[in-house]
Amino acid sequence: MRGGAGGDGVRRRLGGNERPMNGTGERPLARWWRSLPWPIRRRSGRFHATEPGVAQREIGAWRKPARVFLTIFLMVNLAGTLLLMLPVSTTDGRGLDFVPALFTSTTSLAVCGLSVISVGHDLSVFGQVVLMVLMQVGGMGIMTLAAILGTAVIHRFGLRMRLNVQAETRSLWVGEVSGLVRRVAIIFLVVQTCVFLMITPRMWLAYDMDPLQAAYSGLFHAVSSFNNAGLSLYDDSMTRFSGDAFILLPIALSVILGGIGFPVIIELWRSLRRRERWSLHTKLTVTTSAVLIVAGVVLVTLMEWSNPSTLGGLHWWARLTDGFFHGVVPRSGGLNAVPTGEMRDSTLLLTIMLMFVGGGSAGTAGGIKVATLAVLFLVVLSEVRAHDNVHAFGRSLPSTVIRQSLSLVFLSASVVAFGTLLILRTTAFDFMQVLFEVVSAVGVVGLSTGITPDLPPWIQVLLAAFMVAGRIGPITFVTALAFRDRNRHYTFPQARPIIG
Repeated sequence: MRGGAGGDGVRRRLGGNERPMNGTGERPLARWWRSLPWPIRRRSGRFHATEPGVAQREIGAWRKPARVFLTIFLMVNLAGTLLLMLPVSTTDGRGLDFVPALFTSTTSLAVCGLSVISVGHDLSVFGQVVLMVLMQVGGMGIMTLAAILGTAVIHRFGLRMRLNVQAETRSLWVGEVSGLVRRVAIIFLVVQTCVFLMITPRMWLAYDMDPLQAAYSGLFHAVSSFNNAGLSLYDDSMTRFSGDAFILLPIALSVILGGIGFPVIIELWRSLRRRERWSLHTKLTVTTSAVLIVAGVVLVTLMEWSNPSTLGGLHWWARLTDGFFHGVVPRSGGLNAVPTGEMRDSTLLLTIMLMFVGGGSAGTAGGIKVATLAVLFLVVLSEVRAHDNVHAFGRSLPSTVIRQSLSLVFLSASVVAFGTLLILRTTAFDFMQVLFEVVSAVGVVGLSTGITPDLPPWIQVLLAAFMVAGRIGPITFVTALAFRDRNRHYTFPQARPIIG
């Protein structure tokens, strides 16, 4: 039945139901599915390669980062959820319920680490392997997609646009996609193999594990640490290894390498001793990361040194080891060697600040990123010194970078404030516990005071949404700003509001 000329559209009667269709005669869902830039399409019952002209037009669909990243993330997340619901994924042969499966899949794919189940006891080996695959996809896949997106755009614009997109997509190289993926894959393989080889013999010889069990535990924690996933096979995370430098230090270094960002790793690999060739992004990331690591280690160790529930009951060398570990892991690592819920409020507040900042851009860490913090510090420093421009290492920062940094911090802080208020209003947990949990989810860190399993299911789903926003949000937001670079041909008269 066709509508009139007034624009009611086209309708088709199927089984007595009216189903609205668009002007092309397709249902909206079918049109969205066909709009995705598939390289192969089905026509007349056969599969054909997409025509070059059509492929070029449909590249526009991939120029909307929010749609691309969110669609891919949700599709993989749904697959992980369904796999965890299978009977073979759990030790009791029943499979996880939908909400725990969704939460566990999301926390693995978002490389967060918050958990509502016991990974070691509730999940079978099949379920744990699913988690490892999701952690690898979340740690490497999202960043690789960002690099692919940036490279595809770089090949289509001039030098100025290349430089802008290069900065805004956090990509420090211009090359072929295959080369980017190969470098990232090599980094993943080398670092995780080294961590595996360092911690597995220690688990075997010092903790009464058989060789196969030690190898499996070493592999799982090597994957989890480098991807900054924060998941562990043990309910107490890494507390059974408290004070063991042979296990905690390699894991902490793996967290640092994974969180510093792959562009920085590749650039340091190429010119480690020639700092004059480092890009501004690498200089800001390395400098700020070093300051945060030193400050975090020193402050956490000093504030927890006499706490009998954490470091106070250990030998001095074990205190230093655990203090170093907990000064590093809040930057998105998510593992803990002492009970996080037993820490003092001052330490929890410091941990919250470190979790909110996170690690480097285009890596496995979350948070607002250290480069964003560095830009905000430089903006304040320039304002205090009454400088017209913001300078760093002999370079001037463009106004677009400053606006993006401010917007990203404001959006992240708004999500944290909204989530904290909502959970405080609907649960009986205290402020510090709720704030810690929300920042851990938004910053995709994984540290917890222990309240996550006790939260209502709808709040667990809300935290899962925060993980997705924390993992995908910065990428889609900053990249979307790059694609919305439109120059106005007019300006409005200036006016100055009262500040302060």
